[in-house]
Amino acid sequence: MRHEEREESLRLSRINAEITAGFEMLESSGPCVSIFGSSRIKEGDPLYAATRELARSLTESGYGVITGGGPGIMEAGNRGAMEGGGPSIGLHILLPQEQAPNPYMEKRCDFRYFFVRKLMFVRYAVAYVVMPGGLGTLDELSEAVVLAQTGRIKPFPIILYDRAFWSGLLDWLKRAMLRRGYLEEKDLALFTLLDAPEEVLRHIKTCFPV
Repeated sequence: MRHEEREESLRLSRINAEITAGFEMLESSGPCVSIFGSSRIKEGDPLYAATRELARSLTESGYGVITGGGPGIMEAGNRGAMEGGGPSIGLHILLPQEQAPNPYMEKRCDFRYFFVRKLMFVRYAVAYVVMPGGLGTLDELSEAVVLAQTGRIKPFPIILYDRAFWSGLLDWLKRAMLRRGYLEEKDLALFTLLDAPEEVLRHIKTCFPV
């Protein structure tokens, strides 16, 4: 076997192993809410407190919480979920510049491949909560929206937390994409903008009661 073929075989084996490990870890977790947002937010930031409160109320209401397992919003989500009795799940990504995992995960799975990790976020979620964040947050958001838009997954609540932060993006979508026919009005209905943890919990309970 040539070197290139061996490398491809090893890569396929690693991908399969990651998918299998993710399925085995998450299949018994029950309905979960995936929470995304900036890794750079610190404790003391109102968004950290809001995420922690939301995650705690979600787990107290019977949902599990899935985050990326790192610092910032992810830490707040796992911390709140653990305080609420779990499940508190972290899907941690291995990066060249190591992103340290947070200490509040009941279950943790490490991933080398972003696309496998994103599969787990979607497959086991009954809702997405997207807190303010950067490019990684936008990546997770757009992944879920495209899958829902194209019918590859059943539509579920995609909640954008903090109207002031996200309204500029939605205005641009309407001005630049909707006006030119690149998307339809029904596509914009895939988003829900909310501003308080209790609003988010109420909306998720309405869409997917447990």
